[in-house]
Amino acid sequence: MKSDPATSAAPLRALGGALRSSEPVRAVPAPSAAALLLEEAADLLVVHLDFGAALRTCERAWQGLAEEPAGASLEVKCSLCVVGIQALAEMDRWREVLSWVLQYYQAPERLPPKVLELCVLLYSKMQEPGAVLDGVRAWLQDPDNQGLPEYRSLAELHLQRVLLPLGLLSEAEELVVGSATFGEKQRLDALQAVSAARQQQTHVRSGSEETRTLSQEGSSSYKFLSLLTLLRQLWDSAVSHFFSLPFSKSLLAALLLCLLVLRFDPASPRSLPFLYKLAQIFQRIREAVSPPLCRLPIQH
Repeated sequence: MKSDPATSAAPLRALGGALRSSEPVRAVPAPSAAALLLEEAADLLVVHLDFGAALRTCERAWQGLAEEPAGASLEVKCSLCVVGIQALAEMDRWREVLSWVLQYYQAPERLPPKVLELCVLLYSKMQEPGAVLDGVRAWLQDPDNQGLPEYRSLAELHLQRVLLPLGLLSEAEELVVGSATFGEKQRLDALQAVSAARQQQTHVRSGSEETRTLSQEGSSSYKFLSLLTLLRQLWDSAVSHFFSLPFSKSLLAALLLCLLVLRFDPASPRSLPFLYKLAQIFQRIREAVSPPLCRLPIQH
């Protein structure tokens, strides 16, 4: 994602505070090769807006850090990660951020708190907090990290930016109740946030169930009306076809219809009154629709 100098700050510019070329590097008393490359990368990022070159410079600095004492380069490593993360974000390659920093720290629980914080802020802002869920969970569970001063702020960030948006409310409660890093006020505020999220989740779930029920009822009503319409059409067709037949065929069709619908035995004595009445009805219909015979005069 390219940007002009006025808007060169990517999402992490305000969140993490990118290094500027004028800021001094306090990693070691005398600038090392990695510290010089860090200053060059920051200059490429902030002044020249050459994000690809800034990222490549950070990677060269990481290669040079292998020859330096581990304890003496902790601040430089963290600063290189900050510059590299922002360079990736500026190039719209933010999905590579977590894997990029893990290639240098090997495990998420070894990440510096500042780097992990930037990762959480970035992925949550891009609405993909699930990408850092396992990493932050492993970092918080590591005993070596629980004594750090940044632990509580990262736990609160994990609660607000990862667990609650993902709907992991039970895990959020366990984090708040089981962690001694929360004070009484912080614990109460966190539990209230979890309770509010649970109420919202219940409301959304009930609303979706009502919508599903109404949809099913509407579908059933539509199917029932369609069936009634089909039966009406079949009935009209059968009636019109019935009255178009000759009288003898109509009587036979009516008899067959009664046999199918009423399911009675014509040979049974109970069926004789019904058949007799049916024959009378059709006889009357026949007399009504037949033309009267002209009487011939009687010849004497």
